[in-house]
Amino acid sequence: MPDLDLALALETARRAVEAASAAALRHFRTGIRVEVKPDRTPVTAADREAEAAALAAIRAAFPDHAVLGEESGAHAGDAAARWIVDPIDGTRGFTRGGSFWGPLVALEHGGTVVAGAMALPALGETYWAARGLGCWLRSGTATPARLRVSGIADWSEATLSIGEMRFLLAPPIGPRVVELARSAASARCHGDLAGAAMVLTGRAEAWIEAGVQVWDLAPLQVLVEEAGGRFTDFEGRETIGGGRCVASNGLVHPHLLGGLAA
Repeated sequence: MPDLDLALALETARRAVEAASAAALRHFRTGIRVEVKPDRTPVTAADREAEAAALAAIRAAFPDHAVLGEESGAHAGDAAARWIVDPIDGTRGFTRGGSFWGPLVALEHGGTVVAGAMALPALGETYWAARGLGCWLRSGTATPARLRVSGIADWSEATLSIGEMRFLLAPPIGPRVVELARSAASARCHGDLAGAAMVLTGRAEAWIEAGVQVWDLAPLQVLVEEAGGRFTDFEGRETIGGGRCVASNGLVHPHLLGGLAA
């Protein structure tokens, strides 16, 4: 990857989600006040402080790069390199004391996401990956472990992790999602980035999501692919920008795409 220190990008993505996690945890289960943005989604001081912490970590290493933050918008910089930050994916769950929320950080270089990280702070889990450098998980104080998706290829033995049901069960895609869930061995809704974590750790074979923004998906492509899986939109395009995604161990991916297109 010319003109980019990929190892530093990977370390920066990890540090950024760790900083955002620490900022958010200071407000966790404290009865923080919830505001409503124009798009009717919730936001809190924790979101803003977590984003500021992530951006500070990014700017310390790459001061000239552009940034897109969910809360603070676009920050000008090198057009070839853009960091994408969601300070708290799953704010609604965060405000209600749930566990399945956390920051997402990705570096897009030349139009491709090359490094990314995410965390589930309430569970003490941090995930990070970069092209050619693998996908890693640190849980608590344990030594980081390299992740690998599951080897299950038979859909009847697979576990499906389902995202936002309001969008996935709406016509015309709803009946197709229901059939995929019905024909799998198990279907679960863990919510937000926790659904993707199930695939990364081999506890689920697939995750589907819809109705989201680019910052909700930005690091997940490189995380899934570096764990040996596959990440596309519902039409099979390798993109983070379509507002919906299919992430899998790769083995069940054709079945998923076929089911969603039926």
